[in-house]
Formats: sequence, C-alpha cells, structure tokens
Amino acid sequence: MSSDVPALADVLHARGLRMTAQRQLVLDAVTALEQATAEQIHESICDKVAGVNITTVYRTLDLLESLGMVEHTHPSHGRPVYHLAGSRGQVHLVCHRCGAVDEVSPEVFDDVRRSLEKQRGFLLDVGHVALFGICSSCETANQ
Repeated sequence: MSSDVPALADVLHARGLRMTAQRQLVLDAVTALEQATAEQIHESICDKVAGVNITTVYRTLDLLESLGMVEHTHPSHGRPVYHLAGSRGQVHLVCHRCGAVDEVSPEVFDDVRRSLEKQRGFLLDVGHVALFGICSSCETANQ
C-alpha cells in the first residue's frame, strides 16, 4: 500500500476494533494478489500460516470492505473478486468461453464519457464494469 493509505491497525483502532494477525494476513494477501477470490486469498494465507479458516477470510473481507480498504467486483456469474479500494482500473474483460478475466484501465471509456456528458449532460462514473466477449487465446484456438 502507498504511504498515504492508513495502516490497518490505525483504521481498526479508530473504530474501536482489535487488530489481529488474521486481519493483517488477509489484507496482505489482497495486496499481493491484486485481485483474487476469497478462496485464492485463503489459499495464499494457508501457504504461509496454518489454521486460518475460510470463514475468517470471508468475515475479514467483509470488515475490510466496510472500512473502505477493500472492494469486490463480480466479473461474471462466478465468485466475487477482491482488490484494494481505489486500486488500478476496474474494467474487467471476461471471456465467455474459458472464463479468463483480464483488466484494462477505465480510460478506455474516455470518449464515451465525453460524448455522454456533451450530448446528455450525464457524468459517467466508471466504477466496476465487466465486458464480456471472447479472449484472444480462445479466438486463436477457434480458427
């Protein structure tokens, strides 16, 4: 995390909550993985420390989200993907065939944003967007 992001312990203490090793492990895993399901986060933690169960991971992710430190996206009909709040682009490219998820910067919508503002007075906020199609690997394999 960058130096302008408050430490987890500070955020928890400001809300009267305890700092625990499990909470820090979950946040560290989200940071390291950049975007991951709860199961992937759990697996990453279990590779380092035994005894953290998946329920703890889910509860901690909910807490971190309520604190504004973590966000989740539903890039398809599958499980939510967690990432640091305010982290890089939230435009997900989801392949219909293989389920691969890629990410691009929200700037891909700059022309659309300007057009909507000019034509409709609508201020587009590209928060979490999932675009569905066929990835290049699947398209190449299909030819």
